[in-house]
Amino acid sequence: MNGSRIAAVGHYQPVRVLTNEDLAGMVDTSDEWITSRVGIRTRHIAGPDEPVDELAAHAAAKALASAGLAPGDIDLVLVATSTAVDRSPNMAARVAARLGIPSPAAMDLNVVCAGFTHALATADHAVRAGASARALVIGADKMSDVTDWTDRTTCVLVGDGAGAAVVEASAEPGVGPVLWGSVPEMGHAVRIEGQPARFAQEGQSVYRWATTRLPAIARGACERAGYAPEDLAGVVLHQANLRIIEPLAEKLGAVNAVVARDVTESGNTSAASIPLAFSKLVEQGRITTGDPVLLFGFGGNLSYAGQVVRCP
Repeated sequence: MNGSRIAAVGHYQPVRVLTNEDLAGMVDTSDEWITSRVGIRTRHIAGPDEPVDELAAHAAAKALASAGLAPGDIDLVLVATSTAVDRSPNMAARVAARLGIPSPAAMDLNVVCAGFTHALATADHAVRAGASARALVIGADKMSDVTDWTDRTTCVLVGDGAGAAVVEASAEPGVGPVLWGSVPEMGHAVRIEGQPARFAQEGQSVYRWATTRLPAIARGACERAGYAPEDLAGVVLHQANLRIIEPLAEKLGAVNAVVARDVTESGNTSAASIPLAFSKLVEQGRITTGDPVLLFGFGGNLSYAGQVVRCP
């Protein structure tokens, strides 16, 4: 075995749906204002009795079932999240306990909106190095816990959810080389800080960076995997908002690809957004087994990470 592949994916969203009309009753906003600026119509919001690890475990269980695997088949659990309340036990250990995974290596990664693609690269490296045979990679965030629901510039953006992937050893590599990095001196542009922790961002700075700097980096991720953008069957960008997703996808030049736009119904779910949107495209049959798909995360810390994967 000289590579890894995604064997299966899964996702989970809380039952409660918060519409733009609902938000208009909470803050000074409207459906027209929200859809015209960020393209979001609805988002799912977890209840006080639904912690991050529960969201993550639901998505992971779905991915395991889709792969036809038992919890004991997993030896590495990676959870990308930036909304964990407690430091220990970490989310990965909590998810492993919920699912009954007996003795995995269990680690959390906090790279905010680029967390899942960082975690996927980490799992790929571990599998290719022989440190893991089969990994569970999860992106899960409960953004509603860190949101000021009186601030219309941020509360209209966020949602809660989780997505997961099973990564296993493969004779034919199905996870391409990662291209990752950050702009740490601009880390202040996206923040979750304070007591209580609250999400804040400098929207225009993030928009300019994402639409001007990231297209070339996304193309670089394709080149590392040996693909031209027009070869892609799917593009799953971090689901920040449509005003970023659409120009970034257009500048990338993936003219034959299905572009995920799950943000319209899920909002910005941070580390969950890419696996959530990817899993939905697979479930809907909009991409099929073996299709090359670019996964590209970006956001907090002004971090980015992208790789081309083969659809499970």
